[in-house]
Amino acid sequence: MDIAQLNERSREIFRLVVETYLDTGDPVGSRTISKAGGIDLSAATIRNVMADLEQTGLLAAPHTSAGRIPTDTGLRLFVDGMMEVGNLTRSERESIQGTCSATGRIFEDVLSDATKALSGLSRCTSLVMVPKQDQAIQHIEFVSIAPDKALVVMVGQNGTVENRVVSLPPGLPASTLVQASNYLNARLAGKNLDDAKDHITCELQAHQVELDGLTTKVIEAGLAVWSGASSEAPASLIVSGQANLLENLEAAEDLDRIRGLFEALEQKKELIRLLDLAKDGRGVRMFIGAENNLFSLSGSSLVVSPYMNGANNVVGVIGVIGPTRLNYARIIPMVDYTAQVVSRLL
Repeated sequence: MDIAQLNERSREIFRLVVETYLDTGDPVGSRTISKAGGIDLSAATIRNVMADLEQTGLLAAPHTSAGRIPTDTGLRLFVDGMMEVGNLTRSERESIQGTCSATGRIFEDVLSDATKALSGLSRCTSLVMVPKQDQAIQHIEFVSIAPDKALVVMVGQNGTVENRVVSLPPGLPASTLVQASNYLNARLAGKNLDDAKDHITCELQAHQVELDGLTTKVIEAGLAVWSGASSEAPASLIVSGQANLLENLEAAEDLDRIRGLFEALEQKKELIRLLDLAKDGRGVRMFIGAENNLFSLSGSSLVVSPYMNGANNVVGVIGVIGPTRLNYARIIPMVDYTAQVVSRLL
């Protein structure tokens, strides 16, 4: 339905119902609307209009109350056609900018702090899809940290430094780590991870180099951890502030729905697929309640915005998850601005 299909009286009552619900979280009755001011109609007339809005699927009447709440369809109509988006305060902008400082830090740490800032300001659970890095490699090093563990340190040509821990075969001599580092550095310079992996895998399979079995296992382990995500899961996910979803729960069924969402967040595959959809467009996108299978049972909404690299290509998505009763007018500019800050850092 388009907002233009509602007459002026229906639009005003619908707007008041939605705004009151988003503010209080409670079903809204006709008497509440009649006392709100700015509308010269009796409670009976308002009640009839609300009944008509319910028949169109924009409002629903919970069985525990005579009041009405907006449906997911109603919320979508309100957000797209009636809501006035607010502006961030100066302190909110400075908080996001300060938290996302990139000086001397690896990319994933910056994104992790961005989600924490967004979670703290929005009082929602925040998340960011971290893209598979495609930078050219300058140097890679294996450093022993335990008899069965090594730290793989990779330096990119853009100056970033990232670390990963890999498991080592038992009884590995120290010289093997040196040999693996030398072998990779002789072949990685100037290549991105995908190109390097393809090249070295072909060499290992074709036995074009003389490496013992232990060194080969170390090299393969290093390539595996750095190539990261597979084609089924091309990105990783950072989630912050899950506890915010537990605030203001008023019934046991609310907790059950949120528990289901937590389980979905742990699995992450469906959420990453959903965020991939959000990467297809520019600007803020919203998935409200049943508009997506992931949130159909949890009664939650996702507000996300893509962020871009220096070539103006979309490489990831950042946003928040919260109840459908979000303060969308405040959350939308907050998500949008955070995505802009992350884009500038890239």
